[in-house]
Amino acid sequence: MTVADTSAPVRAPAISVPTLLWIAVIAIVAILYIVPSVAPWAVKYPESAIIPIADWISAAMAWLKTNFTWLTRGITGIFNVPLQWAIDILAKGWKSGYGPNAVMLPRLSWVGICGAFAMAGYAFGGWRLSAVAAGCMIYIALFGQWNSAMLTLALIAISVPLCVVVGLALGILAYRKPWLDRMIVEPLLDLMQTMPTFAYLIPMLLLFGNSPVSGMLATAVFAMPPMVRATVLALKRVPHEIDDFGEMVGCTQRQKLLRVLLPSGRATLMVGVNQVIMLALNMVIISSMIGAGGLGYDVLLALRALKIGQGMEAGLAIVALAIVLDRLSQAAARQRPAMHSQDLTFVQRNPMLLLAIGLLAVTTLLSVYVLAFAAVPSAIKVSTAPLWKAAVDWVNIHFFDAIEAFRTFLLLYILNPIRDFLVDFPWFGMVLLAGFAGYRLSGPRLAVLVALMTSYCAVTGLWEKSMATLYLCGVSAAIAALFGISLGIAASRSDRFAAFLTPILDTLQTLPSFCFIIPVVMLFRVGDVTAMIATVSFAIVPAIRYTNHGIRQIPESLIEAATVSGCTPRQMFWRVQLPLALPEIMLGINQTALLALSMVIICAMIGTRDLGQEVFIALAKANAGRGLTAGLAIAFIGIVTDRLLRASTDRLQSRLGLV
Repeated sequence: MTVADTSAPVRAPAISVPTLLWIAVIAIVAILYIVPSVAPWAVKYPESAIIPIADWISAAMAWLKTNFTWLTRGITGIFNVPLQWAIDILAKGWKSGYGPNAVMLPRLSWVGICGAFAMAGYAFGGWRLSAVAAGCMIYIALFGQWNSAMLTLALIAISVPLCVVVGLALGILAYRKPWLDRMIVEPLLDLMQTMPTFAYLIPMLLLFGNSPVSGMLATAVFAMPPMVRATVLALKRVPHEIDDFGEMVGCTQRQKLLRVLLPSGRATLMVGVNQVIMLALNMVIISSMIGAGGLGYDVLLALRALKIGQGMEAGLAIVALAIVLDRLSQAAARQRPAMHSQDLTFVQRNPMLLLAIGLLAVTTLLSVYVLAFAAVPSAIKVSTAPLWKAAVDWVNIHFFDAIEAFRTFLLLYILNPIRDFLVDFPWFGMVLLAGFAGYRLSGPRLAVLVALMTSYCAVTGLWEKSMATLYLCGVSAAIAALFGISLGIAASRSDRFAAFLTPILDTLQTLPSFCFIIPVVMLFRVGDVTAMIATVSFAIVPAIRYTNHGIRQIPESLIEAATVSGCTPRQMFWRVQLPLALPEIMLGINQTALLALSMVIICAMIGTRDLGQEVFIALAKANAGRGLTAGLAIAFIGIVTDRLLRASTDRLQSRLGLV
């Protein structure tokens, strides 16, 4: 007797609708790529349909220059007054009168400035910070970079307060008008933070001329967004109880803002000031191309002449100045108001400030009679330029064959194939893929934004250069993320390795972008390989830091629960630590991609053929339309990358139950 098998047949799981849509989109793109004759217009954008945005921008800039030269030159004259004061005080000295009766007043003594920075370090952070500040300033003096460093510091001294005041005002306006923040301020800040630095120089050069004022204004505009964002964030973070208290005691809106909200958000505001200082210092280097001068001009000259020693010395002087300003501003951000400070006199509240002013006055007066106080004596100056050159020459002599083989391998088997694939990629297919990815991650609003910004690169006739930019940025970001995540994981597992990495990461983060290019050019010559290596070195820091922080910030209770459940160290990492740290890691990848994009544009100076080259050529020819059109394409690539990665992070956090 047999028993009939009445069990129902097992059905294969049905394919979901999103998966079917993905298959359809990929199939359409594959057909366009493999059989371009099916729809030639969707593969290569028709030249007859190109929108002449560059011509429109050029015409608008010409109209502005023709009709508003009186205004721009007036603005130049106004800002030139405080800028020249700062330059005279720090770098050149004052001149009073004309002709034979002119009297020259000395600039501030280098000895007094070093001492003043040391006192500021002691006031904000104690003896350790005082030693760091003094050491960095003495380093700048001993290596013969004092005059250039003071020119750079003068530009920083004027542009940073301008950024802080205007950024604070815009941040307050955005806080009080949320619709304005959402509709205008936020998109404008995104555009400003993704626009390449070179693109800021072109309109400044046309409107304000080739002068330090143009460089200062370009620096101020570029460095302003962090202050606006920090102001909005600081005001939003003020507890409601404090806000309500201001209402209860009868404060007007102005009193509540100035005496309650802004003091309560002081720590966050100071973080914004710190970011402004660092961005301003970075932009001052680029601004040297339109007359800003200073250390950036020294680095630029060394890069053009391939003088690695002089370039590295000027670059390290920028690092020293960046470390001083960064550490002092961070220490100021951490300070809290002293108790009962209102009961003290001005002298009791600010003893170090008065000592610093006294030291500057005494040493500057002595500099009139003692030359050693006026300028750094040549006898104590040192130079490492021959050592840098000798090191590069030694590497080239002993490892030329290996370097050339590595360079050729990267070009033939990795970079060129990826470049050819992306340059030949159908523009409509890329728009379709990016738009559908945006729709799946965050809905129709992101889909439309991504599709429009991707289409811009095609309709302006910049598709091939946009894909060349995307290829170099993508490869560099992927390599930086791979090595950065690996190093971040290693740092999270070893406190000793983390302590070893920290000063290296601090140096990489403060080193100007130009300084990454100089040694790599000497070893690998100009081209895409050089750009990729320099970009990876510049962009790797966020991937390491965010990975290390993401794994270390996992609550101990979860680790203990996994241990009690019997997880092995391998299972602990793959099933607990890595999934919970993924949102932080994704944020690091986002920052790495944006840094890679900004560095790739600067690498146009060493022969890359992409959008950065377009901006660089436009700057050389003072062609505002060509430069700003290419700059917008770069900005849109950055915004698309940022939005898609941010949406991926939000979706991942939602799946993990972290939101």
